[in-house]
Amino acid sequence: MTDPATTDPATTEPATTEPEAAAAAPSLTHLRQDGSAHMVDVTDKAVTKRRAVAQAVLVTRPEVVAAVISGDLPKGEAVGTARIAGIMAAKQTSSLIPLCHPLPIGRIEIDITGDDDRLTVVASVSTTGVTGVEMEALTAASVAALTLYDMVKAVDARAVITDVLVREKQGGKSGDWARP
Repeated sequence: MTDPATTDPATTEPATTEPEAAAAAPSLTHLRQDGSAHMVDVTDKAVTKRRAVAQAVLVTRPEVVAAVISGDLPKGEAVGTARIAGIMAAKQTSSLIPLCHPLPIGRIEIDITGDDDRLTVVASVSTTGVTGVEMEALTAASVAALTLYDMVKAVDARAVITDVLVREKQGGKSGDWARP
């Protein structure tokens, strides 16, 4: 008789065993065989141009979006403040995310646009290096959105940060891709 704990209920076939599943699953590059975390060795990787674009969205009320875009918030000019915060954050990513490599960032661009009830932060980060800048772009977009929240919370404490994601990436071993 087949043990129900090792059976796939959809097929009643024996499920994949743990060693088989581990062998078939992609490995996480930051984990050793014993499960301990380590910083990936990138010393032998080729230096290439790399770029990543990430976003974060702050959802609030339309009148708050209008106040942000016009620079008419009680705390002051939010767009410029958020842009600078995002740039500073991207440069500090390896200090904030434990296993990120410090990178020579060549360019950081942050755009903040308003549409109806949302402010969209788009961060683009470029480097010439041995590892990608997805984490730097995500950090820039996230911290810029956090700064926007800090600037609007006096007029809308219920604002929400959502849709933090990588939109596209260029360069590196895994190649180029863009979210549709």
